[in-house]
Amino acid sequence: MQRAGRHGRQPPEGGPMENGVGQEPGTPEPPGPAAPRAPRSRPRLVFHTQLAHGSPTGRIEGFTNVKELYAKIAEVFNISPTEILFCTLNTHKVDMQKLLGGQIGLEDFIFAHIRGETKEVEVTKTEDALGLTITDNGAGYAFIKRIKEGSIINRLQTVCVGDSIEAINDHTIVGCRHYEVARMLRELPRAQPFTLRLVQPKKAFDMIGQRTRTGKSPGEGRVASGKETLRLRTQAPAVLEEGPSPSEEEAARRVDDLLESYMGIRDSELASTMVEAAKGSPSVAQLAQGLDSVLGEFAFPQEFVAEVWAAVCHPKGDKE
Repeated sequence: MQRAGRHGRQPPEGGPMENGVGQEPGTPEPPGPAAPRAPRSRPRLVFHTQLAHGSPTGRIEGFTNVKELYAKIAEVFNISPTEILFCTLNTHKVDMQKLLGGQIGLEDFIFAHIRGETKEVEVTKTEDALGLTITDNGAGYAFIKRIKEGSIINRLQTVCVGDSIEAINDHTIVGCRHYEVARMLRELPRAQPFTLRLVQPKKAFDMIGQRTRTGKSPGEGRVASGKETLRLRTQAPAVLEEGPSPSEEEAARRVDDLLESYMGIRDSELASTMVEAAKGSPSVAQLAQGLDSVLGEFAFPQEFVAEVWAAVCHPKGDKE
């Protein structure tokens, strides 16, 4: 049997093909322009999720805002999206420092906290401030993010961080933003009792009895900096971007503290939006105009705007 020489080898499996058959042995490949490279397809962004009180792990993708995210989670677990009160990242506990905001790290695990028991609490407003910090889930539910030590609400053991406020004096507030709820509570008259209808998150066995009061934490509600994140938007497609820099996170935290001090709300995404506006404003007056054009419904007082501008552009400790 004649042994095949160097030019007599058969083409390897999967080698060059022409018109559906292998090229003749020894025939060089005809010259021609290189085939254009196929465009890189956008990677599928798939996130893992569970119900916080316990469930199998599900996989979700293809969402661009919080409402769509809730719809995807609800579809996986065969529940209504309105059952979801809020989500936390990388913990099943009611931890407001891990609250899902407008950004999700690509490696974050999403835990959905769903409706549990409903309770009604009667409150008498003996001081101007109740000691509540309010936030919302971006899909119609406002809930308690912080309870101030020694406050009116602190003395009511049945009220907990994570409780959703469903109604004030039988007036439903579902669909209201957190700043609207905070304003309603501030405007209630002193010395006149009122009723809060609350919905607590469904708890797993190891969570029963918890009454969390979270402290302030750098980067609260934000994903870690330096990592690629998915940024959710209300009226635009979600985008991939780098996480905020340490200086941007610190500025947003200062503004978030001011929001809590002036308005009784915490909102890391709102704080980040205000930081961006302040960085592009050379004066307090221009910042006020900018905020009024995009966030006019908040009706920020002038002294608050001045403090935001100072916190972002001239933070304490900076040298002139």
